[in-house]
Amino acid sequence: MASGGEGRLLSVDYEVFGKVQGVFFRKHTQKEAKRLGLVGWVRNTERGTVEGRLQGAEQPVRAMQAWLRAQGSPRSRIDKAEFSNQRPADRRDYPDFQVVK
Repeated sequence: MASGGEGRLLSVDYEVFGKVQGVFFRKHTQKEAKRLGLVGWVRNTERGTVEGRLQGAEQPVRAMQAWLRAQGSPRSRIDKAEFSNQRPADRRDYPDFQVVK
């Protein structure tokens, strides 16, 4: 994790399009977010996408955005990832990173 304090906290919403359901995408997203020290959530949508929110220090958030844009789970195929509502966060709104239904 970040040394010497986290610095600025960011909150970012995301939606990932492609073959991202039925390929353990949510589980891998949770694992990567926890590895990076991020909090938030991920869930499947009725549109066949995966959406969620990331919160944490700026560098790990940027690393997670790159992961969502290009890597994902081993069997996924990412067509695009969209990010919205990026804003500074005063505090973390979640205790950890959860897969929600």
